[in-house]
Amino acid sequence: MGLKDDLERYREVGEERRQDLADFIQYGDLGQSRNDEVKIPIKIVDLPEFAYDQRDKGGVGQGEGAEEGDPVGQPQPQPGDGDEEGEDGEPGEEGGEHEYYEMDPEEFAQELDEQLGLDLDPKGKTVVEETEGDFTDITRSGPSSTLDFERLFKQGLKRKLAMDFDESYVREALKVEGWGPAAVFEWAREGNIPVSKAWLDDAYGDLTADEKSTYGSIEEMEASVERENTSTRIRREGVDQIPFRREDERYRYPEIVEEREKNVVVVNIRDVSGSMRQQKRELVERTFTPLDWYLQGKYDNAEFVYIAHDADAWEVDRDEFFGIRSGGGTRISSAYELAAAVLEEEYPWSEWNRYVFAAGDSENSSNDTEERVIPLMEEIPANLHAYVETQPSGNAINATHAEEVERSFQGSDNVAVAYVTSPEDVVDAIYEILSTEESE
Repeated sequence: MGLKDDLERYREVGEERRQDLADFIQYGDLGQSRNDEVKIPIKIVDLPEFAYDQRDKGGVGQGEGAEEGDPVGQPQPQPGDGDEEGEDGEPGEEGGEHEYYEMDPEEFAQELDEQLGLDLDPKGKTVVEETEGDFTDITRSGPSSTLDFERLFKQGLKRKLAMDFDESYVREALKVEGWGPAAVFEWAREGNIPVSKAWLDDAYGDLTADEKSTYGSIEEMEASVERENTSTRIRREGVDQIPFRREDERYRYPEIVEEREKNVVVVNIRDVSGSMRQQKRELVERTFTPLDWYLQGKYDNAEFVYIAHDADAWEVDRDEFFGIRSGGGTRISSAYELAAAVLEEEYPWSEWNRYVFAAGDSENSSNDTEERVIPLMEEIPANLHAYVETQPSGNAINATHAEEVERSFQGSDNVAVAYVTSPEDVVDAIYEILSTEESE
């Protein structure tokens, strides 16, 4: 088998696994998985492997009846071992072998993205402060081990350059006849020469009487003596001393970096009224469960709220959500009223991404959709609102909720409506929901 054949086989294996994923979403036993671990049944396949090129017909003897290519050391099939008709059964009676491939929600999300051609870009909301290892910020105090000596040296060097002057040049000015330290100090100030009166007094005291009348005027001195700039002098002589000061000291400490954690809350709403029989409930579970896994895999922190409703609404845990059934009527707005209260109290829009998914058979009390549900959906800020209608036998006469929502939000980029009449519709419904949010 060549490399090209190997690559082609690997592609086939990948396509088969993606098909296994689609089949699992539509028909698989979702109860085999947990919130943090998804178990996908996959067909057992033979992966490519290297084999010796047996060009020579000779080789290790395996006994009478062995053929070239038979495994070494294994008994050869004999008549009656299943290769003839008889008590061993007819070909095709046994099902294919399967194993389970375990993946976490993040990998599930990647696989589903590839399967559906999607790649939802999650948004960050909550700001989380983290201390980084790099010492990048500066403070005026700290342990000596964190002293920023490079900064201290630079500050001292700047001060040295600011305070430095050509001493020989200024000393020559003191030799002007009739000039003393006071006159030279004023002259130096006008020329931006940073000399002190104390230095001038000391330097003038070191001159002899004859030296104090070397030049008849300051103009003569300036014409006779060339002033040397600081940079030239430092390059020639170097720096003997850097004037460090306490106020120049700075200490490094870890920078506090604010990172946005990608938080999401998913509100799952389900109609549990008497009309929601088992097949409808199963379609809700088959649609909502992969959506939960997908969003859990996409976000750093995912939380889920489960709301059941008939004419009234109440919170339930996940185990109850897909199995509970009541005999009451239906008022979908009760669930949105509860969802609005929970989100406002526990999951503020400024800190959380929000998804509100509802499902049912589209039956609702008279005028509730138009008068209450649609206004509530408009009032609840969310990345995406979605309603999934589950009607295995097609629309009932009074099952109009999904159509009313779809008509009201036609063209909206954060409201999706999907129709699921059988497991075959589940993957398309998930695509319809996620692709709506993707185009936001």
